[in-house]
Amino acid sequence: MVQSVELLVDDAAEAEIRRQWTLLAEAGLPSVTPKAIETHRPHITIAVARQIWPRIDHALDELIFRPFPVRLGGVLVFGARHPILVRLVVPSEQLLTLQRRVYDIVSPCPGAPANLRPDAWTPHITLARRVPVRLLGDAVHAVAADRDFPTTITGIRRWDGDQRREWPVGRGR
Repeated sequence: MVQSVELLVDDAAEAEIRRQWTLLAEAGLPSVTPKAIETHRPHITIAVARQIWPRIDHALDELIFRPFPVRLGGVLVFGARHPILVRLVVPSEQLLTLQRRVYDIVSPCPGAPANLRPDAWTPHITLARRVPVRLLGDAVHAVAADRDFPTTITGIRRWDGDQRREWPVGRGR
């Protein structure tokens, strides 16, 4: 399973992403189920590792965090064989700086993927995974008409995929 560090969005953006998940479920995407909509939380992944050591968790807790604005932008498709539908998070200096700080803390851990390196990272919120190619057009159409919208990054969380639990990190939370 995965260990990750993720940014959380404000309630309005969370509700909007959940609305888009519902539209995708109605469009027939198998990965977007009512249970997934209920149990998953919209987030922006900024670091991942196979294992995050206790000393790294301690360093994450020492991060100073203050909420800041970002803009959720257009719809993108990652991959071809098993497409992933995402909503872009428009990169800002504040977002990129925070991601680099967190990546630098987590990068010594095993299993940090290359696509999360600061020079390779594309900030996004996942809308649907493993979109069947035959449904890709319908999926994009279901959410692409929505406009960009502002949100606030309200916190940083640690996600432990092995234990399926989350907790806040960083000071100022």
